[in-house]
Formats: sequence, C-alpha cells, structure tokens
Amino acid sequence: MTTTRRSRLVILLSGSGSNLQALIDAINGGVIEADIAAVISNKPEALGLKRADDAGIKHAVIDNLQFSSRENFDQALCREIQIYKPDLVILAGFMRILTSKFVENFDGRILNIHPSLLPKYPGLHSHQKAIDAGDLNAGATVHFVTSKLDGGPSVLQAEVPIYQDDSAEVLARRVLTKEHQIYPLAVQWFCAGRLSLVDGKTYLDSVVLPKYGLTFTDTTTEK
Repeated sequence: MTTTRRSRLVILLSGSGSNLQALIDAINGGVIEADIAAVISNKPEALGLKRADDAGIKHAVIDNLQFSSRENFDQALCREIQIYKPDLVILAGFMRILTSKFVENFDGRILNIHPSLLPKYPGLHSHQKAIDAGDLNAGATVHFVTSKLDGGPSVLQAEVPIYQDDSAEVLARRVLTKEHQIYPLAVQWFCAGRLSLVDGKTYLDSVVLPKYGLTFTDTTTEK
C-alpha cells in the first residue's frame, strides 16, 4: 500500500503566533495534511516559540539584531530554513521585509497573510488606515510572497464590518478571527496540490483566480 507524502512546512513569526496555533490546530484536526518541520523567529522573546515548544515542534531563533545588514540576515535565515527542506514557507506575523534574493530561493512556495483587503493598505497600521479612510469593511488577505511588499498575487480574502466606534485594536481582533479561518484553508489547498503560483498568476484546481483572490464565505471550503 502506498502512502501520500505529507507536506513539510516551515513557519516564520515575530510575535504571539496565533496564526501558528490555528495551523497547529488544523493539522491536529486533520484539516491540513502536513507537518510543521520547524518554527523560526527573529525575536527571541516571541510567544510563538513557546507555542511551538508546547506542541513539540522544532524551533530556532535567527535574531536580526545580530546581523549587520538585511542581506546577511536573510542569508542566515535561508540557510536555517533549507535545513528542513520545506515544501512551503509560511509567514505568520513575521515582521521583516524579505530581500528579493531570499524570495527567489522559495519562489512560488511562500505564503503570507496581511490584515487588510489588499491592495488596500499594505505595510503597517492597516486597521487604523481603514478606519481613518471611512471604510465600511476591513479584512485579511492570504497571498503569495514576491519581492513587492504585500504585493504578491492574492489567494483568499475575508471581510469584516467596521463599526463606528471601532478602535484599531478592536478591529484587529475581529479581523484576526477571519485570519484563523482563511490561512489554514489556503495552506491546505497548497498542500493538497490544488493551489499554485505560475507566471505571476494564482491557480486553484488549474483555474486562474480573480485578481484579488477568492472571497471567503461559509461555502468556500467546498471549492
């Protein structure tokens, strides 16, 4: 009897690791057919490292403050990642801008989640920007990573309403609940061989996705 090889994931993070926990839970629940080979942080104090330790996942710190340049840090990070031979590299609150050379090493194999409805509000403070603009909705976007900051082809978006009395912190918590739904889903699509990046376009089941990706609904998991 033959068995299908499970995908190997490497997770990069800088903070609490709530999206890491969502992925761990999805794997344990049989939603994602994959294994997390390692968790790597650029912050020694990141809570996500404890989440990895609690789950029995290998983890490492590559502290960006110990490197003289972004390029040197990325080289060290790349070497550490390659030890684990990942099929997919997942950015889960990794607060570093990666160099083009780094991205090229894992072309078509890096996913990120950004807390806005891209192409709106790339970079930092996206929740406050949405509130200040008077937007009615905010959300999150899963996208492939390219050399353009938060500009890679989108895979999946989820919306939440913005209420009149929302602060950035309150809105961030509402968006985060959607992140925990759509990130495991997109990762599973990739691990199942359904999702790919080819010539700058995203494909799901060999069909080109819309420019800004699919919109998440309760039936999206059936697609």
